[in-house]
Amino acid sequence: MSQRFLTIYSGALTAVLAISLLSGASRKIDELTVQRINIREPDGTLRMVISDHARLPGIIVRGKEQRFARPQAGMLFYNDEGSENGGLIFGGRRNAKGEVADAGGSLSFDRYEANQIVQLIGVDDKDDRFAGLVVTDSPSGTEVHRRVWVGREDDGTARVSLMDAKGKKRIVMQVSADGAASLSFLDADGKVVSQVLPTQTARTTR
Repeated sequence: MSQRFLTIYSGALTAVLAISLLSGASRKIDELTVQRINIREPDGTLRMVISDHARLPGIIVRGKEQRFARPQAGMLFYNDEGSENGGLIFGGRRNAKGEVADAGGSLSFDRYEANQIVQLIGVDDKDDRFAGLVVTDSPSGTEVHRRVWVGREDDGTARVSLMDAKGKKRIVMQVSADGAASLSFLDADGKVVSQVLPTQTARTTR
């Protein structure tokens, strides 16, 4: 009789403890420490990964991963078929020489099974120093042409560039770091055919 009582008591105590823990977890979690979180559909399709640098995956297409070195941590997005279609990544470190490397961040969205079509990016390290918005075309899925750039260049110039379908600059509006402003029109070979400067109404370059 006493053994049966202890069994019932033990079971009841375990149930109460489990309910208490679960109900407490559902109300509040003060801190959660992980290396990677995978968000999946009920059928197992991967839709999002939040990860540190060490566990950030390579390029995943239709659920199959291809190795690809990423020096950042961040969040990657996947479409209904489990193929990467954008992400938010960020990083920054000093190399063995003490130089700043891989420093910056990027938020991007991709075309279906193709390259990026919109990217908000900022980089400031030993190799590059720029920040801006990029819009690209990828009609074939492999060939990529930049169509719009709005941002700051490495030399401090603020620039808006509009390109044709082949990625050739056709209109460039800019202000250099020293305040010099211009609006230029270019031909398919990149030659300035007309330019507007603050000191004049218009000028044609031959």
